[in-house]
Amino acid sequence: MKGFKISAHFIARAGIIAAVYTVLTLALQGISYGPVQFRIAEALTVLPFADVAAIPGVALGCLFANLGSPLGLVDILGGSSITLISAYLTHKAPNRYVALLPPIVLNAIGVPIYLAPAVGLPYWLVALQVGLGQLVVIGVLGLPVLSLYQRIMSRFPIKD
Repeated sequence: MKGFKISAHFIARAGIIAAVYTVLTLALQGISYGPVQFRIAEALTVLPFADVAAIPGVALGCLFANLGSPLGLVDILGGSSITLISAYLTHKAPNRYVALLPPIVLNAIGVPIYLAPAVGLPYWLVALQVGLGQLVVIGVLGLPVLSLYQRIMSRFPIKD
């Protein structure tokens, strides 16, 4: 990324997104972990479509939130890696609707690789459960969160 500079505004936006993701996940622990999960913070995973600072923001937020995961290191590294990759793909999406797909699909495919053996369920069942949770959260909350973020950002034009 030739000529890419990280500004204080970039770091602040990434930090705020990471903090919101972490707090939402930890505050709603009961529905944020396990094979059947509705991690409300996942609605933030569409923000990279509108703001490149959201890529490290959601990835770090997931990493910090997964420090509280019952699966430990595998979820800390696995979950945050999947989130980082899906955030990058979301940023590259051609439109806001396609931007919803990477976090849904990659989590449904990737998370069950380590979650299914940990909970003793078949891969396909955990993939279905994680995918359904992602679809519900991102499908219902993703676009409204993205629209709100874009409205807020348009009021405070920042040049990185």
